[in-house]
Amino acid sequence: MHTVRIPKVIQFGENALSEAEYPKNALVVTTAAPELSGKWLDKMGIQDYMLFDKVTPEPSIDDVNAVIAEYKGKNPSALIGLGGGSSMDVVKYASSEFGVEKILIPTTFGTGAEMTTYCVLKFDGKKKLLGPEERFLADRAIVDSYFLEGTPEQIVKNSVCDACAQATEAHDSKLGNDLTRTLCKQAFDVLYDAIMNDKPENYPYGSMLSGMGMGNCSTTLGHALSYVFSNEGVPHGYSLSSCTTVAHKHNQSILVCG
Repeated sequence: MHTVRIPKVIQFGENALSEAEYPKNALVVTTAAPELSGKWLDKMGIQDYMLFDKVTPEPSIDDVNAVIAEYKGKNPSALIGLGGGSSMDVVKYASSEFGVEKILIPTTFGTGAEMTTYCVLKFDGKKKLLGPEERFLADRAIVDSYFLEGTPEQIVKNSVCDACAQATEAHDSKLGNDLTRTLCKQAFDVLYDAIMNDKPENYPYGSMLSGMGMGNCSTTLGHALSYVFSNEGVPHGYSLSSCTTVAHKHNQSILVCG
């Protein structure tokens, strides 16, 4: 038997951010500075919310505990992770303490973390990958290309490389099944078309599909090799652009684009 876990509700596409409805008295968790998060919140049209914007770029369990200590007694109606993986990971881990709906809204589009049952946090200064655990899965994910506007080109390119590499590796994963391979194949096709035909608005959709596929199986050798470089400060997507190709050749695996 195969089991595939994805968020209960996925809202995506143009204007998803502004057309989605948000509960009152929700707690928004982000790493973004007020001038940026304020712009995002205005676009969302959210009303009557609380804001925690002190998440560190590579969060630890201390960030989670800070959110719980400051807001558990205020009984938020939902937790909203607004940002990159850092904000979403804090919400994934903290949500079980609140027992409320968790909504994940990615502002970068690489791993598709809003789709997965994984969480990355530091414990005692060491980064730890947690999962797969169903408690880390979003109740609702909202994916909108709006956030690409103003994102530095190099960050966008690295994110797309990450999403492409992840899709091709997960397609070959021994933990995969027909559905995960279908998702990964579609993810790569969407991303390849977006890259070759200058359709950046489709990057978030491709990343989302990649996260759905990989999140239910695994990455493979390419990711393992890339950490040698990314742990030294080389952007993860840039590392993968070389390592995943080398890994596919070494494994003589069938690339999704083949």
